[in-house]
Amino acid sequence: MTWGRDTDEHEATEQLTAFAEAGGTLVDTAPNYSDGDAERLIGRLLGGSVPRNELVIATKAGVARRGDRTVVDTSRKAILDQLEDSLDRLDTDYVDLWQVHTWSQEAPLEETLAALDHAVDTGMARYVGICNYSGWQTAWAASHQLAAAGRNPLVSSQVEYSLLARGVEREATSAAAQFGLGLLPWSPLGRGVLTGKYRAGTPADSRGASRHFMAFIEPYLDDRSRQIVEATATAADGLGAQPLEVALAWVRDRPGVTAPVLGARTAAQLRGALAAEDLVLPTEIEHALDEVASPTLGYPEVSSGSTISSSR
Repeated sequence: MTWGRDTDEHEATEQLTAFAEAGGTLVDTAPNYSDGDAERLIGRLLGGSVPRNELVIATKAGVARRGDRTVVDTSRKAILDQLEDSLDRLDTDYVDLWQVHTWSQEAPLEETLAALDHAVDTGMARYVGICNYSGWQTAWAASHQLAAAGRNPLVSSQVEYSLLARGVEREATSAAAQFGLGLLPWSPLGRGVLTGKYRAGTPADSRGASRHFMAFIEPYLDDRSRQIVEATATAADGLGAQPLEVALAWVRDRPGVTAPVLGARTAAQLRGALAAEDLVLPTEIEHALDEVASPTLGYPEVSSGSTISSSR
């Protein structure tokens, strides 16, 4: 998301090389990231230090920047036009995963999903998925694709998911599991807050100090988040690891998760995050983190017994 703006081509090249050398394959982007410059930068890197066929390139459609405004349009024309533009910027004939960036009430669901089918049928995309859908939206879209022969099933659901953002556990993760969609958690480090970098204030070189991301980080600097960050740091101290490794290992091992989507700004940050792959969280620590970061669940997500009462 920062490539082409906060992360230059040299740094991006170093990141991509380190990622591929560590066994990484999925590179996720979107046409509105850095006003298209993120896709352009990836396009310049493809086939260079890392062969195109060794990467899974994922992009999105449905959200665009027009001047200072963010516009949501998931109509057939809008998203297919965006896909063609993405392919040009990425300098590739196809993307491995094409995702609807967000839900919209303005375009009929059938129209949006038919555009996904068209992209796969014409070879512009290999697989399709959704992003930021609620539980009922996920179930509706996934069941629609399975209802008729010849439709291309959804394969993934990208949602914000971390120790600081567990709202998806109310229904969205269950819906994804029911229909066999792999979860791609975005911002698995709680928008960077779970690294612990904000424990003593906002560093001048952090996203929290950036005019692009200040409002994005601020919701996770409250008292509840601080308690979760401290618990994560304590767990990390006990394991001889970094807080970000603990946070990533936790979300990586959640049911249904395929792969957390990292948003490193520098190659050094990425290498630190990749160390989480070697970390195995002891059960007692996993349970302790679950408890301190537990989301509020109740009816109808969790049944407390019979909901039927009699009146006379």
